[in-house]
Amino acid sequence: MSKLINIFFVGDIVGKPGLNLVATLLKGYLQKYEVDVCIVNGENTTEGKGISEEDAKLLFDLGVHVITTGNHLWDRWQSKALLAKERRILRPLNYPKDNPGLGFITHDLREKGKVGVLNLQGRTYMAPIDDPFKAADWAISKIQNETKVIFVDMHAEATAEKIALAFYLEGRVSVIVGTHTHIPTSDARILEKGTAFITDVGMSGPYDSVIGLKKEIAIKRFIHQTPYKFELGEKEVRMCAVFVQVDAETGKATKIEQVIFPAFQ
Repeated sequence: MSKLINIFFVGDIVGKPGLNLVATLLKGYLQKYEVDVCIVNGENTTEGKGISEEDAKLLFDLGVHVITTGNHLWDRWQSKALLAKERRILRPLNYPKDNPGLGFITHDLREKGKVGVLNLQGRTYMAPIDDPFKAADWAISKIQNETKVIFVDMHAEATAEKIALAFYLEGRVSVIVGTHTHIPTSDARILEKGTAFITDVGMSGPYDSVIGLKKEIAIKRFIHQTPYKFELGEKEVRMCAVFVQVDAETGKATKIEQVIFPAFQ
């Protein structure tokens, strides 16, 4: 009988509201799904911009194995030093190579095998960095030497770019999750060639806000078209995640389940 690897991914943690809820709920979900690998996107964990060493340690202590990130990681200048010494925190692979940090890692599950985790970032309406499609080709060629089980966090603004990447990598990776836009989509599914996909997992943070920012401030920014102080929302906090089950031998996903707690009413 094939071995199944259980993966739990938590979408963009936004500030203390999101981090506190994840800290409260995560252990229960890890037990419920008998999770082998827990991955979170932590680019907004600390005050909504980047991740501190302290908050990263808290997540690892909770049972997280790998932290993926995105463009807001660089908003904290301390991130570069953290990336240089903590290989379990990834930055998108397709940033220029002179930046510190890793874009992918292989996590060893011992008797169950290994899981590759790859972090990419889109270019549409975002920084004009290197091509995520070709970066993925290169990374997958390396990871496949160790395992067929490959998890991809595609941190991107455009829905179309995330979906296009999913079809481009279909059958070559086990899971592709979209992050960055902070609103969960309802299209979690397994594609024809065995790749689990969701366009955006959604944020783990305050939904009484405009994608994390206090709604009053966001409205002023749109009306006046000038900067206002960045302040996070605090209410209606939810954790958004996905549970994925993957066949360790084939690398194909057998199940994907969306998790939103508490559910929207």
